[in-house]
Amino acid sequence: MSGKSQPVQSEALGALRVQIDSIDQQLLSLLNQRARVAEQVGELKRHEGTPFFRPDRVAQVIEKIQHANQGPLLNQHVAAIWREIMSACLALETPQRVAVLGPEGTFCEQAAIEFFGSAANLIYCSSFDEVFHATAAGTAQFGVVGVENSTEGVVARSLDLFLRSPVHVVGEVSLLVRHNLLRQTNSLDGIEVVMAHPQALAQCQGWLSQHLPHAERRAVSSNAEGARLAATNPAWAALASERAAAQFGLHIVAHAIQDEAYNRTRFAVICLPQTLAMPPASGRDCTSIVVSVPNRPGAVHDLLVPLKSNGVSMTRFESRPAKSGQWEYYFYIDIAGHPSQANVAAALQELRGLCAYYKVLGAYPVSE
Repeated sequence: MSGKSQPVQSEALGALRVQIDSIDQQLLSLLNQRARVAEQVGELKRHEGTPFFRPDRVAQVIEKIQHANQGPLLNQHVAAIWREIMSACLALETPQRVAVLGPEGTFCEQAAIEFFGSAANLIYCSSFDEVFHATAAGTAQFGVVGVENSTEGVVARSLDLFLRSPVHVVGEVSLLVRHNLLRQTNSLDGIEVVMAHPQALAQCQGWLSQHLPHAERRAVSSNAEGARLAATNPAWAALASERAAAQFGLHIVAHAIQDEAYNRTRFAVICLPQTLAMPPASGRDCTSIVVSVPNRPGAVHDLLVPLKSNGVSMTRFESRPAKSGQWEYYFYIDIAGHPSQANVAAALQELRGLCAYYKVLGAYPVSE
């Protein structure tokens, strides 16, 4: 009789596996016990009319669990496990509808799962415009949109959409973004078109110029959409995540081809104020505002005075044309702190008096 014999399980290994099976049964029982309590919490929230999803509460629970953790599990893994547990329990109370840039396999989808857990009901949109619209219209309770990349800077379209949308920011996710070259066949030969979101194409332009100098770079609505299209034509390739490669059955021809190794993208979690009010101060917060000032000498300098005089640190300052034809600009400012802090409140009050347009986009805990 040919072939290798199956390894014989040792008595010691068998005993350990019996222990693991027993512990798994205990865990399952305790998880279902937690879920039943969560269902009761949901009934009370429904009766009282309070929000079902509270990101500050999620953060508090995870922080408490991490503080009690004695190992050997790492705190980052404990956080991921508990986020999924809380997501599954919340789904029993009421599934969270979250609008993201689609199709499946985008980094936007990944950011949503990191924030809400995989039990969230994701609604895939073809553009950030559609994410904002779905969230503002109530089709989704929350939305997730890209706002800034460490290599290429702000996502201009998202900033423009904040101006006229009633939504505000209640959280953020910072993702380490690795772009991979995906294709039907595992070869660089014969690639005529490389498709991706414009930001991804820009983040990989050095690698593309060196390795695929003659391939057309075609901008599409999302990296995952590029992967979907690459699955339809052997001469096309895409820049996308490993999730997208698995989703559309593509080979990863080249791994992590972004020009900057430390390439992060910030995603904002948005919703209507009536869905979730501004989260309370966490001790490590960011307040985002957008303002415009009269077009006169020294006007931009005057914007910074209230921040300095009140000891408030500015972490981001971006300008966008007002598209009025008058060379006017909107300024997007991130400051460290929360409006409930006296010095931040004083700075914002003074700043508001200087502005022709003033809007708080949100105050939220900073992503680690």
